[in-house]
Amino acid sequence: MRALLSTADAAADLRRYFNDELEGAAPAFTGSRFEHLDGGGDRADIADVVTAADLIAVQTLSVQVPPAAALALLEGPLAGELSVLLGRIPTDLEMANAEPGLLEPGSPADRAWHLLEGQRGLGWVTTNKLLARKRPRLLPVYDQVVRCAVGRPRSFWLSLQGALAADGNALHEQLLSLRDGAGVPGTVSALRTCDVVLWMSHAAGHKEKDCAGVPA
Repeated sequence: MRALLSTADAAADLRRYFNDELEGAAPAFTGSRFEHLDGGGDRADIADVVTAADLIAVQTLSVQVPPAAALALLEGPLAGELSVLLGRIPTDLEMANAEPGLLEPGSPADRAWHLLEGQRGLGWVTTNKLLARKRPRLLPVYDQVVRCAVGRPRSFWLSLQGALAADGNALHEQLLSLRDGAGVPGTVSALRTCDVVLWMSHAAGHKEKDCAGVPA
C-alpha cells in the first residue's frame, strides 16, 4: 500500500478524481461528490440517521439501495435500529486513532454492518459505502476493486486500522500529506484518500478476467 501511495500516479489520480472539487468542473467521477453532497453524512444534525441525500451519495459510487430497503432506512423500524447503533459510533475519530475494539466483532460498528448487510438487496459493498458515508473518518469505503487490490484480508477494517496506526500513524500521515499535496479539500478523509488511490490504480486492471490484484 505504501508503495502505491508513493508513486507519482497517486497524486495525479487524486487530482483527476476530484477535478470538479478543484476546478468547479462537471465531475469526471461522480464519486467525487460522495462525502460532500448535502454537507456530508456525518453532519451534526443528521449523523445518526440515514437521509435521502445519503442514499443519493451512495449512488455516486455506482451502487443503489433498493426501494424497499431505502424506505426502511428512511422511515421504517430499521431506521430506528440503525440510529441507535450509529449513536454509539464516534463521528470525530480517525481510524488510525481508534482502539481495535471499536471495529471488532460485536462492536456497534460491526453490529450496524451486519444489520444493513442482512437486508434484502444490501450486499457487503453497498453496506460498506453507506457506513462510510455516515462515518467517513472511521469506516472505509470497500468494494470488489479495493478488496482485490489489497489481497482480500480476512478483516479489512482491522487490517487497515493496524496499518494506519503502525509506526506512529505513519501511513495515516502519508495519506494526509498526499491529499494536501494534490490540492484535495481537507474534508476528504485519510480513509477516502486511500480508497481513491487504490481504486484508481486498479479499476482498469480489475476488469480483466480472473484478476488477481495489483502486480507486485
